[in-house]
Amino acid sequence: MPNEFHHRSSLKQQNKGFKSKHSTKGQQKAKNKGKVDQVANSIKHKSKAISTKADRRNQAKLRQQSKRSELVHSNRLFQGISGAPRIIAFVPLCPDVNTDHVVRDIYSSVGQEYVPQEYGRPATLYVERFKQNLQLVPVKRHLLHILDMAKVADFIVFVMSAHVEVDTFGELCLSTIKTQGVPSTVSVVQHLETITPIKKQTEIRKSLMEYMEHHFPADDAKVFSTSVGESEVLHFVRFLTQQRVKPVSWRERHAYMLPDAVGFTASGEDPTRGTLMVTGFVRGNYLSANRLVHVPNVGDFQIQKIVSAGRTSISSSTTTTLVTSTTAHQKRETDMTMEMDMEEGVLDVPDPQRQESLVAENEPDPMEGEQTWPTEQELKDAEDRVQMQQQQQRQGKKKKKMVPRGTSAYQAAWIMDDDDEEDEEEGDEDEGYEDDANDMDMGPTVDWGAMNLGHGNTPNGQTPVDNSNDSGSENEDLVELDASENESNTGKTHQQGEEEDEDMYDTLDAEAEAEQYAQYLAKQAAERSDLEFPDEVDTPKDVPARIRFQKYRGLKSFRTSPWDPYENLPVDYSRIFQFQNFKRTKTKVFSTLDEEGVAPGTRVTVYIADVPLETAATTKPLVMVSLLPHEHKISVLNFSITRNPEYTAPVKSKDVVVLMCGMRRYVVKPLYSTATRGGSNNVHKFERFLLNGRISFGTVYAPIQYGPAPITIFRWGEDWDRNILWGPTTTPPLIGTGAVMDLDPTRILAKRLVLTGHPFKIHKRSAVFRFMFWNREDILWFKPVQVTTKMGRVGHIREPLGMRGYMKVAFDGMVGAQDTVCMNLYKRVFPKWGVRGWR
Repeated sequence: MPNEFHHRSSLKQQNKGFKSKHSTKGQQKAKNKGKVDQVANSIKHKSKAISTKADRRNQAKLRQQSKRSELVHSNRLFQGISGAPRIIAFVPLCPDVNTDHVVRDIYSSVGQEYVPQEYGRPATLYVERFKQNLQLVPVKRHLLHILDMAKVADFIVFVMSAHVEVDTFGELCLSTIKTQGVPSTVSVVQHLETITPIKKQTEIRKSLMEYMEHHFPADDAKVFSTSVGESEVLHFVRFLTQQRVKPVSWRERHAYMLPDAVGFTASGEDPTRGTLMVTGFVRGNYLSANRLVHVPNVGDFQIQKIVSAGRTSISSSTTTTLVTSTTAHQKRETDMTMEMDMEEGVLDVPDPQRQESLVAENEPDPMEGEQTWPTEQELKDAEDRVQMQQQQQRQGKKKKKMVPRGTSAYQAAWIMDDDDEEDEEEGDEDEGYEDDANDMDMGPTVDWGAMNLGHGNTPNGQTPVDNSNDSGSENEDLVELDASENESNTGKTHQQGEEEDEDMYDTLDAEAEAEQYAQYLAKQAAERSDLEFPDEVDTPKDVPARIRFQKYRGLKSFRTSPWDPYENLPVDYSRIFQFQNFKRTKTKVFSTLDEEGVAPGTRVTVYIADVPLETAATTKPLVMVSLLPHEHKISVLNFSITRNPEYTAPVKSKDVVVLMCGMRRYVVKPLYSTATRGGSNNVHKFERFLLNGRISFGTVYAPIQYGPAPITIFRWGEDWDRNILWGPTTTPPLIGTGAVMDLDPTRILAKRLVLTGHPFKIHKRSAVFRFMFWNREDILWFKPVQVTTKMGRVGHIREPLGMRGYMKVAFDGMVGAQDTVCMNLYKRVFPKWGVRGWR
């Protein structure tokens, strides 16, 4: 029927094609198109190849032989009378224990008399019964000394009490030691013999054993008592001499030494500096004279030479002590010369072409980017200005300085001029708006005049007026002070200033303390606000948004939007070093560690050049560590950090902290960022506070450190006294722990600001918002930036409405009346320069 209508079938049935079980050679050739199957012969798929039972048995045998050879090699270092002694560090965890008594009991058990050494010097003991040498180092309750000895010790003996529990300081010692890597551990309990009945002694042992198993579950917890009987002390000594030493991976990459003899020779030019001679056994890796050595708490130095030292004095019960007087120094040098003459020979000297330099940072050339040479007239004008300045200095021309009214001359010496602060303000021009809404409400301004810090009254006898809230009269209370008068009166007012500082705590009134407490509460409120409303700020009304946020940019995608890592770098980046390929350099350095130098287990005397005299006269534990190539140079160090949950105070980016990285420690101001893998642009979000419950990244300018290496961070204050801290009652709080990640100067830390607006009128997918901007020009300026809502909608600004900051925004879906529009702006931030080695 020609007029009949037929519907097109909606389903097309397609039958399955026929597949032959056996293809012909021609079909296989056409299918493969010349390709040859070599899966069985490919190295990539070697694991998929069928292995026989004999192959698996042979591979297991090879692995067993490799582990056995490594064990024999590690134990051979300590075997015999000429072997290297095992370093035993005795760490007190309780306030009523005495580590010297434990060492004395060990000496008594082998029939020798213990002669106390100077603090920090090891007592060397040869145990004839077990054919082993031991270096026994009792440590005081000082956190830095404990950590330094734990980094080089083969065994850590934790000394506890049967009467007193482990206090807070002992818990802190255990936490930090676990962070930096734990060698073999064992415990000793004192005062156990005073516990009655004997059944209770067993309960105490069991309780302490469970306590140590909680902290060190990988070790077989053992608790000995050196005061119960001689047989148990011998059992304890047998454990120290026969137990296998557990290696610490990051430590074994370096050559290190615990000196048993120290000497010093002053240089002819500067008597305060000279050559430090340390004698001991090389441990860890090969010690090369071309590399730098690091002395904790002192600095990095070059090696003059490495000389072989005799082994006869190692079996004696005493070690060479350090002498500080000039006559004793000469006697000590004579004794060391007689000792080394028995078996002296130069083992290694530095090669001037290959020796590591002490240059830590580049010297930026400010004229490097200049394209013109100054003319003769400009050079002549510069010379005239220099001559004029010199003439004014000779004539004693008075320099005017603006200071608050009532300020004394001595106090004015500590006030910086505006010219001195210009560079700092230029680098932190938006610090006044940092955290914006968070920091704008930091509490009232402190009335320094009301604190009675020695300013006294004004010259007219009037009480200083607080004009902190009057922005229009901020300079009315400033007076001019002559610099020459300041210098002449500094000596007279110095004693008065010290008396005022001593009386400061008594003269603080209740109002000043209340204001300071309000500032402390405001900082905690800022941290909570940042946690609840992260990065949200209010647009200022008095400053146009296009001016206030001119350094910020919008990103369509935080992970993939392009961002040039070499764009607008600060001057500090010209002072650091960057690797072209860090992973390749790290692999090359690790593969060449044992190619040159003195082998581990050799007793040598290392001559270290240009060392301060105070290093030889110190009464602290002395340790020497060899640095790997390039580890003295400054770069951008990135590390992971997990905050200590017991520390509750706010930790803000750029706060001063003590960074303990491997064998070294510094005073730095780190920046914190999210621990994200980053996208193709290597951009990571900057964090204003170090938050609890998650891992963050820290970024600082610091010497290069090949990871993995432990990281420990402590709170620090610029005005704290380093000599009295780190004791049981004055230890700074532990902020967090982590590990070194990489050295990547191209890692971008993007500080985010979130501008928010409130819906005024909603019509399906478009809405009118306000309170994000306050004028029409700002809306047009930020129109290309994408906006989002807290409910997940994405949109863009269509047009401004009126002149008061109203704008029309189009979204990809319906917008609710309770929703909030957000605009994310980003700016790259850099760490603060000012890394200082701990001294």
